[in-house]
Amino acid sequence: MKKRFNPIRDKSSEIIEYLMSSPEIPDDEVLQFKLRLSIEEAVENVVRYAYDGGIGWLEADIHFDQDSLLLTIELRDAGTPFNPLQREDPDVNQSAEDRDIGGLGIFLCKKMMDSIEYRYENGNNVLTMRKKV
Repeated sequence: MKKRFNPIRDKSSEIIEYLMSSPEIPDDEVLQFKLRLSIEEAVENVVRYAYDGGIGWLEADIHFDQDSLLLTIELRDAGTPFNPLQREDPDVNQSAEDRDIGGLGIFLCKKMMDSIEYRYENGNNVLTMRKKV
């Protein structure tokens, strides 16, 4: 199930709902919470930072492999190359006031999903998140 959104300005909610409404999403509230949080963080990063003013596209894809029980969510955009996984994880033991701003969303994605990978391919940022269901 793949769909391209263009332009992405003001479409975060639409993109998130598109992915979350997929029949591939299991009917498990705890799992849905983890998936929604991860999808929201990843989509918001693209919408806010990939393109100047949100003028650009994002392709969202979701797939469930019946054999491995692996749900895969892939976000692809042609915005500024950026690997969110290169950023050092925030020190969550520090108070919010003492922590550097940013990085918490991707940190949460890493905790909620089984794997997250980034690659820059053919002029596109590709973020792939996987969760065993």
